[in-house]
Amino acid sequence: MPELPEVETTAALVRPHLEGRVITGARASWLRSLGGPAVAEFEASVVGSRIAEVTRRAKWVVLHLERAGRPAGSILCHLRMTGRLVVDAQPGHADREGAFERVSLGLRGPAGGTATLRFLDVRKFGRFRFVEDHLEALADLGPEPLGEEFTEEWLIRALKARKRVLKPLLLDQTFLAGLGNIYVDESLFQAGLHPERSAHQVPKDRARALHGAIQSTLRQAIEREGSSFDAFYRTPEGQPGSYQHLFRVYGREGKPCPTCGRPIKRLVVAQRGTHICTRCQPAPRAPGKRR
Repeated sequence: MPELPEVETTAALVRPHLEGRVITGARASWLRSLGGPAVAEFEASVVGSRIAEVTRRAKWVVLHLERAGRPAGSILCHLRMTGRLVVDAQPGHADREGAFERVSLGLRGPAGGTATLRFLDVRKFGRFRFVEDHLEALADLGPEPLGEEFTEEWLIRALKARKRVLKPLLLDQTFLAGLGNIYVDESLFQAGLHPERSAHQVPKDRARALHGAIQSTLRQAIEREGSSFDAFYRTPEGQPGSYQHLFRVYGREGKPCPTCGRPIKRLVVAQRGTHICTRCQPAPRAPGKRR
């Protein structure tokens, strides 16, 4: 599933092609992509509005709409497993992937040029919906890992206050927004923390290391336009990301740890495949067990 770096890349690449354009039409072939409303209702909500800004919140691409210079709701797009946003596909592209088009928006530019935004989704898990207030719709999300609210002090306090296993806590979007399986594994390895450690038992120095690991991992992944370890994730320009070439543990079961050389081990934590180095990320001691 695309995580923060992949969604950030998507938002950045479609932004210059969408901002300032007016939505002239809407079409949907898969109603569940719209999150419930009928096509006519969705069309009435968005057609005639102008895309004022394109941003990202957690794993959502947000198209901020306006009418007559005033806010007019937002379109939220969640790529889920196989979703993609494409603006004006290259010749032949629509023929090859037309069967996977779930929603499309006709667009008109300030100078009169036209374009089409297409939401492609092979497995039909993605969402593309209109909301009146995106802040309200996404109010249950935690802070952004690259935002001002996510400080070392915040993470120290937040971990100390929660008696939960570390990995599922970091995957919880209400705790911290945007992280998924790949970047949690990579960040925990960089911080030297076992994924099954209890959050409240993480020492301050390890919490600081985790804070730095999360931010550096995400920034490096964004620079490389995300990770493409299967055939599904492609940028809006049709290119794969390249951060998968820098994976230190994720998907590297049996291969040597880049730090100590011990083979990477795969285990299951909270029903998620998890990759660790058992030497660099020592398992937490059982309660009451002495060394």
